[in-house]
Amino acid sequence: TFARIDVSDLPEVERDRFNRKAFGRSSEKLGQMRLELEDLESDFAASVPDTELPIVADTDKVRVLPVRKLNPNLPRKRVVREPSCACCPGCGGDLRAMGEDSEEMLDLVAQAWQVMETVRPKYSCRTCDKIIQAPAPAKAIARGKLSYAALAHIMMAKWGYHLPFYRQAQMMAAKGVDIERSTLARSAGYAAALLDPIYNRIREIGRTRSKIHTDDTRLPILAPSTGKTHKGALWVYVADDRNSSSKEQPIAGIAPPWAAPARA
Repeated sequence: TFARIDVSDLPEVERDRFNRKAFGRSSEKLGQMRLELEDLESDFAASVPDTELPIVADTDKVRVLPVRKLNPNLPRKRVVREPSCACCPGCGGDLRAMGEDSEEMLDLVAQAWQVMETVRPKYSCRTCDKIIQAPAPAKAIARGKLSYAALAHIMMAKWGYHLPFYRQAQMMAAKGVDIERSTLARSAGYAAALLDPIYNRIREIGRTRSKIHTDDTRLPILAPSTGKTHKGALWVYVADDRNSSSKEQPIAGIAPPWAAPARA
């Protein structure tokens, strides 16, 4: 038997305050607790048979469990299931509408990769023989094969959801996209160059703040061509002091952290 505290409905600041009060600075304990709760919930759901509740006339004696509504901002697809027969299957009489029952389920639309072909027709003037053609669209990477959306997806999967490039390459190969891990790694360098002005601007604004929070996390980094790792450090800087009732507004945006070899 276990008890679960659901704080997902709290605002983000209140949720962070609750986590710090319960677990202090140790975020590892919070992550471990979530994993344990997930395992307990999975084992509990597997051990309880999926049976329907009996119908009781007196609803006052029935405990009504709260039902969490799905996000109303999500796109919705309405599927209407009409009876197979347009008339009464018993007597053949005409049917008339008397209401409807509806329920919602969270569905997943499979992610699909596609090839976007840009065609620029050429035209020539019959009078001066001048060739007219629309200009080529801007590319995220010069002579590259990744669109802005594809590049953003790869970078978010790498640094937002911690999916290494080799695993992304495997997932893309399963959907018919043949791409090398080295190509994804080089794309990360081009993406960093594109985001460099934004990063510099965020750093410039952060340096003007009266207080900056930082975190130093040690982690192993793979040394190229050696098969070994060396000690590295991950520094994260945050200019957000709302928990201390500061009047300074947080910087609009999150500066990307970076990993570098640890200094002696």
